[in-house]
Amino acid sequence: MSESLNPHDVVHQDMEGLQAQGLSSAEAAELLKIHGKNEITRSVEIKPWKIFLRQFKSPLIIILIIAAAISFLAGYLPDQDPHIIDTVLILIIVSISGVMGFIQDYNAERTIEALQRLDMPKATVIREGETMEMDSKEIVPGDLLSIQAGDMISADGVVVSAFHLAVDESILTGESVAVKKISETEVFKNTVVIGGHALVKVMATGMHSKIGHIAHGLQKVEVEPSNFQKELSLLSKKLSIITICITVVIAIVGIFKFGFYTSLLTAISLAVAAIPEGLPAVMVLALALGAGRMFKRNALIRRLPIVESVGAVDIICTDKTGTLTLNEMTVTKLYFDGREFILGELEEQDKNNETFRKLMSCGTLCNNATQNRRSDNEKTFIGDQTEIALKKAALDYLEDIDKTSDSYQKIDEIPFSSVRKMMTVLLKNERDAFQVFSKGAPEVLIHKCSRMLENGEEIALTTEKREELLRQNKSFAAQSLRVLGFAYKSSPSESDIENDLVWIGLQAMIDPPRAEAKEAIQDCLSAGIRVIIITGDNAVTTNAIAEQIGLRNNGVVEGPEIDQLCDEELEVKIESGINIFARTDPFHKLRLLEILEKEHTVAMTGDGVNDALAIKRAVVGISMGEKGTEVAKQASDIILLDDNFRTIRDAVKEGRTIFNNIRKFIDYLLTCNLAEVGIIFFITIFFSFDEPILYPVQLLWINLLTDGLVALALGADPPAKDIMSHPPRENGEPLINKKLAWLIGLIGIKKAILLVGIFLIILPYGLDIARSTLITGIVLFEFVRIGAIRYDENLGWFDNRWLVGGLVTSVFLHVIITYTAINQYFYLVPLGLFEWTVLMVGLVVGYFLAILITKGVTNYVHRRQEFI
Repeated sequence: MSESLNPHDVVHQDMEGLQAQGLSSAEAAELLKIHGKNEITRSVEIKPWKIFLRQFKSPLIIILIIAAAISFLAGYLPDQDPHIIDTVLILIIVSISGVMGFIQDYNAERTIEALQRLDMPKATVIREGETMEMDSKEIVPGDLLSIQAGDMISADGVVVSAFHLAVDESILTGESVAVKKISETEVFKNTVVIGGHALVKVMATGMHSKIGHIAHGLQKVEVEPSNFQKELSLLSKKLSIITICITVVIAIVGIFKFGFYTSLLTAISLAVAAIPEGLPAVMVLALALGAGRMFKRNALIRRLPIVESVGAVDIICTDKTGTLTLNEMTVTKLYFDGREFILGELEEQDKNNETFRKLMSCGTLCNNATQNRRSDNEKTFIGDQTEIALKKAALDYLEDIDKTSDSYQKIDEIPFSSVRKMMTVLLKNERDAFQVFSKGAPEVLIHKCSRMLENGEEIALTTEKREELLRQNKSFAAQSLRVLGFAYKSSPSESDIENDLVWIGLQAMIDPPRAEAKEAIQDCLSAGIRVIIITGDNAVTTNAIAEQIGLRNNGVVEGPEIDQLCDEELEVKIESGINIFARTDPFHKLRLLEILEKEHTVAMTGDGVNDALAIKRAVVGISMGEKGTEVAKQASDIILLDDNFRTIRDAVKEGRTIFNNIRKFIDYLLTCNLAEVGIIFFITIFFSFDEPILYPVQLLWINLLTDGLVALALGADPPAKDIMSHPPRENGEPLINKKLAWLIGLIGIKKAILLVGIFLIILPYGLDIARSTLITGIVLFEFVRIGAIRYDENLGWFDNRWLVGGLVTSVFLHVIITYTAINQYFYLVPLGLFEWTVLMVGLVVGYFLAILITKGVTNYVHRRQEFI
């Protein structure tokens, strides 16, 4: 609470800024040209040519280039023929691989940068006498900023006028203690308002600000990889080690069969084809594409790796107002003079009632919402939705409310906070008389009152009257109404201005639940996600809303009770199925989060400055884009642009989809790679051919076809139809779980056996035709693996047209290579009807075996889980 005030000794603050017109649009546009946008420029920009060169830093690409050099130089060795064609083909394939990698990385970078540009803080600015919201990058020196608790200050400036302004400048000084600011003191860009409000004249923007000077010349800080990225990198390394060991064996055996040159290139090519070096790039692209899709669904991703983490969420802690409800407050009912009134049905004598006028005046005087007129003369408002509702109600029923408001000058304000749950202003009227107006939670404000206004007279507020008012408060709350109490005091004493107030009455507002909230809640419950409401509103209103949206609940715990419980007792309450925590403050929210995160992956929503700690601490922090403060937004991983709970559900669905798509890519890629390694290892070890079963250029060609378009298309796969009917994956569940490991192993071995069988059937007709059939079979078996994956997820082939296009393109390119003069450079020969018949039979057998294996593994894993 603010310090006590002596209104008779109040120093009149400089109020000139409050009536200031600010810059004109023309002046602002001219200054923007001179000073540039108000943003910190990146010291290190990602250039397209740098992204392209980055593709050739991969160890495997370097190995391939060395292999091309060996191929070329080997022609100068004794008894060796020149291998110009092999060299050229290897370099062409390397170049194509580099271009494809560039396209992936460049598209991912562009998506990430586009999302970062959207993550632009808003600022409240006064221009031409009108208060408006705009992107902070449009702020120019000379602008007038209106700042309040929760705002991130958009530029360096000087305070024109302030009410209890406190700023966190730790980003500049490292000191966590808030700094109090008064008129003519400086404030700085990117510092945070944690209390009060003020008007600030902008002095410096962008790189000319203090934070801009610090940023100048600094290199871009590398972002720490997420746990998911680390796991993916570790997986690639393990697979690389295994593959290299196998290729070394093949190289050693091959030397005695095919000679040094051929065996060396074969081993290198096999390593390149088998090692999943594209995993990190495909993952980044999948995350970037997912972030783009989330943005279309009103979820702005601020940190890319969080896209995957959202899919693992099993508890969502959500606010009520604006997330589950519309946050479009409308005053509907009043209580004063001992009676309940419906606002729209007031009689004429009620409108002229002195208590009614005092109640409505208090609502608009103890209020920081601002009103403007648009070009079409319609009134618009900026501010908290509750305060806007109070102003609208007063404007509708008191014709002279604007004149009344203009007759008062604000001297001081004790702002609302989630701890105090009330707000008080000290005003001075035209006769220089001081007056106090307060509003707040009825159960809090009523204890500040000793009298009440009834029928125009101030009478004692007895215990019976208090109980009657609190019963009425509960009655309104049970109707899903948000209720505020109002009080005033004339000629305040020199002691605390918030004591000995006169109670006026109640105003009850409706904030109906969102129509889509009920369906979204049910979807989350079906997906095994628990929803917990943590709100500052009262228990009765919250419980009523919860019933309307179908939230499962086993009781309500309020803030004061949380304070009385130890962590173990609170944990028991949570485990008992209590899903509503009402009348809470941000520290309650943080404490609940710490308990929940012991065993769960939690998404925490919030909108206020004091919510920032819990949002930052949560695995997935979510802030509100419409009503949220800039501090909450900057602390969050995701910004809900529409403040809608449905958007959280959609983000979870997208997160699960992305994780599944990455798993599918791994499934597809490793199964193909395992089969290729198995085929070459088996035939090299157990057959005595004078030349390799697959030449280096053939291995690289297969790798290009199977790891290219098809792999990218898997990242754009739609969600499985039942994706939100499965529980979230468990904490610590590896990327390759037991089911996936079994599927990769069994289907990879099955594929290798079938393809070796096809090779042996065709072998009597010649090694060249058998080799060409084997390569074509490896390409065609892409359809088999993709078909089994889609069967497992109950997806149709044409649910992802990019995937079908990638498969068809791969086969089409291979057919062109096989049936044109180019085939000689790839050591291929055209296939006849018999070879195609054998391949088609093999495809059908392979497909049905893959389905049987998938069913068997799925049933086995499910039985194991049920047994455990």
